[in-house]
Amino acid sequence: MRSHGPGSTRRKQLRVAVGGVRRGSSTDPRPRRDPELLGLVADPYLDVTDAHERLVGLAAAFEEREDRRAVFLNIYARMTAAVAEGIDRGDFADPEWVSAYLVEFANLYRQAVYDYEAGNAELVPEAWQLAFDAAARGDGLVVQDAALGVNAHINYDLALTLAAVGTESGRREKYADHHAVTDVISHLLDETQDALAERDAPGLETVDDSLGRLDEWLLVFTIDECRDSAWRTAVALQSQFGPRCRLARWLNDVTARGVARLILSSQANETVHERLRGLEASS
Repeated sequence: MRSHGPGSTRRKQLRVAVGGVRRGSSTDPRPRRDPELLGLVADPYLDVTDAHERLVGLAAAFEEREDRRAVFLNIYARMTAAVAEGIDRGDFADPEWVSAYLVEFANLYRQAVYDYEAGNAELVPEAWQLAFDAAARGDGLVVQDAALGVNAHINYDLALTLAAVGTESGRREKYADHHAVTDVISHLLDETQDALAERDAPGLETVDDSLGRLDEWLLVFTIDECRDSAWRTAVALQSQFGPRCRLARWLNDVTARGVARLILSSQANETVHERLRGLEASS
């Protein structure tokens, strides 16, 4: 059960958003234009199967390059597969809408990767710029790489996805399906943590064991709140009232940017950050 209402959530968003604006822009630390990566993300995903298979292929290419963008993408590809399995099982009231939702969502991620690799910095949403830059530097925590990707995709891309596929017609059924996707994600959290610990950060097992179920509960609560906020933003983006649309787009951008900078805040203290890296890497 939620402990606060939409007004409190929006006030928190505004505080984070203002912080994101005040801190300014990021800078890209590395050269780009990898022809193979550009080829993997140049063409739009056509359907759910195409999206999942190509996301898996892109994750493999990242891993071959020891590119830490693979941390988030491995999580995202697995969640895409789980939702696709739900579609095949008939878990959703409007499977065609959920399929369109998955493909649009994946294409926003694909476009961000393409623009970053192509050097189109002005086209890359800042939440993604911060996430990709951190992965390129490779000096953050694995959990930061994961969280930065989740933030950019849920706190930025999701509202745009929902607005693009539409929420107006059959809104009650679509909202129920939107929450059913959240349920799929929540059921994968243990598996996701185990995969991160096994592949990238063995110390996560120690953290997970010490917290018991608390960390899973907090993650579910946070993801649920963020996905609910994305729905409300999407509804505002579809409004006939122009100023409401512009405010929603601005809030969507600066909130995701502010949360990204909050995720990176441990790096402000080198001692704390290095201790966290040591804990994460310990077996």
